[in-house]
Amino acid sequence: MKRLHQNITAENVNYDLIIIGGGATGLGTALDAASRGYKTLLVEQSDFAKGTSSRSTKLVHGGVRYLAQGDIALVRHALKERGLLQQNANHLVNKEAFLIPCYDWFSVLKYLAGLSVYDWLAGKYSFGKSKYFSKRETLSMMPGIKAEGLKGSIRYYDGKFDDARLAINIAQTATEKGAILLNYTKVTALLKDEKGAVTGVETQDALTGSRASYSARVVINATGVFVDDILQMNNPNSKKMVRPSQGVHVVLEKSFLNSESALMIPKTSDGRVLFAVPWHNHLLVGTTDTPLNEHSLEPRALKEEVDFIMNTASSYFTRKPLESDILSVFSGLRPLAAPTNGDGNSTKEISRDHKLIVSAKGLITITGGKWTTYRRMAEETVNLAITHADLEPKACVTQNLTIHGSLNHKGTHHLDIYGTDRDKIEALMQQTPHLRQKLNPAFPYTEAEVVWAARYEMAETVEDILSRRLRILFIDAQAAKDMAPKVATLLARELSADENWESDQIETFNKLADGYIYHSSPKTTNPALAN
Repeated sequence: MKRLHQNITAENVNYDLIIIGGGATGLGTALDAASRGYKTLLVEQSDFAKGTSSRSTKLVHGGVRYLAQGDIALVRHALKERGLLQQNANHLVNKEAFLIPCYDWFSVLKYLAGLSVYDWLAGKYSFGKSKYFSKRETLSMMPGIKAEGLKGSIRYYDGKFDDARLAINIAQTATEKGAILLNYTKVTALLKDEKGAVTGVETQDALTGSRASYSARVVINATGVFVDDILQMNNPNSKKMVRPSQGVHVVLEKSFLNSESALMIPKTSDGRVLFAVPWHNHLLVGTTDTPLNEHSLEPRALKEEVDFIMNTASSYFTRKPLESDILSVFSGLRPLAAPTNGDGNSTKEISRDHKLIVSAKGLITITGGKWTTYRRMAEETVNLAITHADLEPKACVTQNLTIHGSLNHKGTHHLDIYGTDRDKIEALMQQTPHLRQKLNPAFPYTEAEVVWAARYEMAETVEDILSRRLRILFIDAQAAKDMAPKVATLLARELSADENWESDQIETFNKLADGYIYHSSPKTTNPALAN
């Protein structure tokens, strides 16, 4: 999958659907539409999954929290989609054991009963049965958990995945089905006919500066927290559909819990849920839920959010994590569908389900939802597009559509995350032996993976490689900075770029990475916070 620069071939096609947004929802919609046989174009202003879709808690789940809130339908649908996602992207979606530590006997009964309902709702898509474990058994499975007062734990099962990697694999699958995908292509205006109906988009290539126009029967606005920006292109007076909610994660050494199981803290000091999940041989701890008034591609964690995570972890971990232990801190903005009335300042009152509407003639907007349900959201979006644009009806086929790379083999080699592409990367290393060299002695990632991402995964920048193809920035920000020069050299060679480009890439990436290295600050407020 190589990058297609804006060109006359793509520009002169009359598409059935144009999708704006290359995150989970947009890519899923492109795959759904293309696999039905519709002429499909997707444009993304940056790299695929640059925003929220690469910044999740890495869970494929039904949502235990939503079950507690009584949203049975949402949980049931999500559990089905969890099962389908494991079936269709088996190389990426893994069953994960979660332990809920219980420090009183009422909690043991409450969580075992609730999670038994969770298991029952999964039906044939169940990942395993919930079970109680004694204090001794719990400490054996998770030595890093605080033992004082512990009555035992409840183990349940959910899914874990690499979000950005899945996004790339969905993009690859969509192109294999005939979709045209343009990254680093920003929509600058909507095209309209004499009656005001939306008929296409005007774009600018962020890398070359070239401009182009594309026409379609219907345009899909799947831009996450940026949906209101597109809606205001159509109507400057349109009401906001989205209330962004910031979720922050910190990454620590895996030794803090010393377990292959994940920790689920069901009720924190502010009534929310916190997870500590083993991920890429590190420990991902999060998340927060802070309502904001502003959105950006690179949101930054607030001190009070990091403090909340660290303080909560400290009350459950045997070894108290310090700020100096934070290897990376990253933030994502959830595009929660905003309430139409009442007080929306609390994210507890904002819909966790998706919202799908016809925003104008020729323009459909999809927002909200979560990674687990991306396929179902895409199906509903294309179904609405068919009706709205009077397209020839064609049935959805994604329920049993294999995602690029899917492989039943479950191994522990770091290249197994590529699924069926692992053999091709190893063949590349065999053809060019020096590409076996590691980017950093502390990590398994090789030069071959950089070359592979540039040739076949539309990676255009050092950030694309270290943030979303190899995930180093999200795991250890300083290590990512250390790798940047070598990655820039490899990428420059693949893209036929000069030394000035190489230097600019290193400088740009280092500035970005500094925002992932946590520095304590007295700042506790942010102008983007909801009032």
